Amino acid sequence: MLYLTLRHYEYVCAIAQHGSLSAAAAAVHVSQPALSTALARIEAQLGETLFLRRRGAAVVLTPQGRSFAARAQALLEQAARLERQGSEDATGQQLTVGWFTDLAPFLLAPALKRLRTALPGVAIRYKVDHFEPLIAAMIAGDIDLAVSYDLGVDASFMRQELLRRSPVALLPHCHPLAGRDHLALADLAEQPLILSEEGHSVRHMLGLFKSIGTLPRITHRAASVELLCSLAAHGEGIGITYSRPPDTNSYHGPGLVSVPISDASAEEPLVLISHSRAALGSVIQRAQGILADVVTAGSPDQ
Repeated sequence: MLYLTLRHYEYVCAIAQHGSLSAAAAAVHVSQPALSTALARIEAQLGETLFLRRRGAAVVLTPQGRSFAARAQALLEQAARLERQGSEDATGQQLTVGWFTDLAPFLLAPALKRLRTALPGVAIRYKVDHFEPLIAAMIAGDIDLAVSYDLGVDASFMRQELLRRSPVALLPHCHPLAGRDHLALADLAEQPLILSEEGHSVRHMLGLFKSIGTLPRITHRAASVELLCSLAAHGEGIGITYSRPPDTNSYHGPGLVSVPISDASAEEPLVLISHSRAALGSVIQRAQGILADVVTAGSPDQ
């Protein structure tokens, strides 16, 4: 069930004030498609039509919309008064953090511990998913912050680069390339490869090989880093991943060798995604600092 956030109330009030989605989107610093999607979710949650939208005409408040917008504005003003009384009191607030699926196994648990210790009055929730569902949840207002690779994040969001990562090749110890200090993409062009099945990850990797004038031989598309490691350890191909687990074993025992891929073009930023610049001392700003510390200290290969 979707619970409306203050951000959703802000969207409704902005549309009511400006009379158009484009002007309201500019006022609240989101893209027009993101605002339109959020409004549809809000109306679906309420079970009421708040605005009449006609092509080429200004949006018009329905009677239900006029009543809701007035109450929403009063709620926003009350929230502003509470913030002015002191941003340190976070009791009763909620924070939802999204995690790209390959990163969560290494970073989610320590992040939860740090967040709950530093923000004892805040209900900490999380969502783990692939890139596109995470961004969709950000657009809908269901996620406050997200930790992901920068795989083409919507320009309406703010991005804080936390670090840059190069991929690694995962090989069984007996593989002829296992003794190398590093590998180039060209060294892997003719090898059977195991990649993530996540759409943006696959497109990114295909783009890297295309930039050197070749196409990879993909033998498997793994649903998780753990499966990718297991397939590589059992000789099904060379795994390529940005999210290398900290140990060198697969679930079923055979060891793996992790060899860095040295192409500068393969470096990928790991970013913290937010809706807008957070207010000084707010829960969002404090959470951003904690997440940045956890990621830079605990990310694999760091």
